[in-house]
Amino acid sequence: MPHQLPEMYSLSKNLIYAQQTGSPIVALESAVITHGLPRPENLNLARDLEEMVLQNGATPATIAVLDGKVRIGLSDEELERLANLDGTRKISLRDIGIALARGFSGGTTVAATLFAAEQAGIRVFATGGIGGVHRGAPFDVSADLPQLGKSQVLVVCAGAKSILDLPATLEVLETQGVPVIGYQTDEFPAFYTRESGLPVDCRVDTPEEAAQIALEAWDAGLQSAVLLVVPPPAESAMDASVMEKAIQQALEEAESQGVHGSATTPFLLSRVAQLTGGESLHANLALLKNNARVAARVAASMGKSGQSKIF
Repeated sequence: MPHQLPEMYSLSKNLIYAQQTGSPIVALESAVITHGLPRPENLNLARDLEEMVLQNGATPATIAVLDGKVRIGLSDEELERLANLDGTRKISLRDIGIALARGFSGGTTVAATLFAAEQAGIRVFATGGIGGVHRGAPFDVSADLPQLGKSQVLVVCAGAKSILDLPATLEVLETQGVPVIGYQTDEFPAFYTRESGLPVDCRVDTPEEAAQIALEAWDAGLQSAVLLVVPPPAESAMDASVMEKAIQQALEEAESQGVHGSATTPFLLSRVAQLTGGESLHANLALLKNNARVAARVAASMGKSGQSKIF
């Protein structure tokens, strides 16, 4: 970790204080704010996630790019501004240099948030679901996966989005050296649903167990992330057969309409939400909040030894 961040990074006062005192910190992505939800639900979610982290003993650090700077730890005013900006970009790894040079603003994806979090010495990151390998297009691999292979951050998620090729995604994670740890589950969750039929590498039942695995791995010199997969809450999770039917229809429509590349995932998620009568959106919101809760508890379990300091 660098002892001092480059000038294009900006840390909030709350985050600087938390790092100086060794308090637990949880990074949060912002693409879900700029591109994941309509207004005003996007701002409500951003605030709810930060509040969930606070309630469970950690300091939230929402990460975004504003006016050509990587902001780590947004103020409420910055959250509100980001949620209401028109023409914001979804910023992944390839977009960071462009955004900084051109003074753009936008929400950071899992890969970009993961990169920025590690630069700032943040060891725990909560998101909804990671990207992966696209169905029918094994060459289309999310930037999330290789970044997970080189970031010493524990990432809490509900698995990978079920619109993806989950077996292939797990194979790539194995190639990248990323352990997949099930939180109170033996099965890899499929984002909206609690089961996928695919096993995890190891099961833990407490935040302390998850923290120990990550710290032991990093102390041993491993450079990869630890993926802690948390099933969506049972009361909001969807039936796997219902979800798969909606996904198949959305995939057929995407193909017939010529939807490709970066437009594919937003199209599929939006169409699945429509086809499920909003149930998938309800599940999405519930799992995001649950992941933030678990992440805060894991960060608190890491203690001072788990937080790298810049200052």
